[in-house]
Amino acid sequence: MLDAGQCNASNSLIVIAQALAQALGVSVNELPFSYDIAWYEQKAVIMLLALLALGVRKIRLGPTLPAFLSPNVVEVLVKAYELKPIADAEQDVQTMLAGNYLLA
Repeated sequence: MLDAGQCNASNSLIVIAQALAQALGVSVNELPFSYDIAWYEQKAVIMLLALLALGVRKIRLGPTLPAFLSPNVVEVLVKAYELKPIADAEQDVQTMLAGNYLLA
């Protein structure tokens, strides 16, 4: 488990994931990674857009979604990228350690 801390440092995790995926001959989405993005600052939006542009799926978001995301946009993103909500810290860690991005 790697924690990038602030979302502006998350680009390091993307570089690591891409290098690992290339070395193993798999896609980034086949790695046992969990991307959890907290909506505490506006720069998290840029991190999400970067991950989506790279084709990363199964990103978990929370604790609430940004107000500018309409229900229709959320529905499209959930269907296209399998976005999921985060829960509380204890449940999220257990979910990630179990290798399952879905909430129980």
